[in-house]
Amino acid sequence: MLCEILRQPIDFSGKTHRTGRITKEGRRELRWVLVQAAQTASRTHPYWQAEFQRLARRIGEKKAIVALARKLLVVIWHVLQGQSVDQRADAERVAFKLMVWSWKLTDEQRGHLTSRQFIRAQLIRLGIGNQLSHITRGGMKRPLASVEQVLALRPELRGPGAGEPMRG
Repeated sequence: MLCEILRQPIDFSGKTHRTGRITKEGRRELRWVLVQAAQTASRTHPYWQAEFQRLARRIGEKKAIVALARKLLVVIWHVLQGQSVDQRADAERVAFKLMVWSWKLTDEQRGHLTSRQFIRAQLIRLGIGNQLSHITRGGMKRPLASVEQVLALRPELRGPGAGEPMRG
């Protein structure tokens, strides 16, 4: 279903690889959401800003947003298929979202971990943010639990092999 949202015909003939225009087939509201996400990403995330600027110079802003929406869809598909984190994700932003989420959970829902430990455990599961020691928001530094502390509490988070944390 995801691949039908922004369908792009592909033609392989010999050594040539051509892609057609993105069609308007698929669910209109999902296309709209992806375009909105692409517009937001092009304004707020350094990677997507650069990608948008690169595309906009070549094909114009409106087409660049649609192309960015398709690229975001590919990222979403890979994340859902592999159950892994987007490799361009900003670890501090992810940690902040996890912090807000942890505040809404009960102690039992966090697995009897503190918010700081819960955030670190989720970052270990995702395979990002090992170097992150704190989250800075509004000029305030909020420390995170250390990787070692959380691995001592949750040894199942250790990846196979050399005792390294699992990679997403």
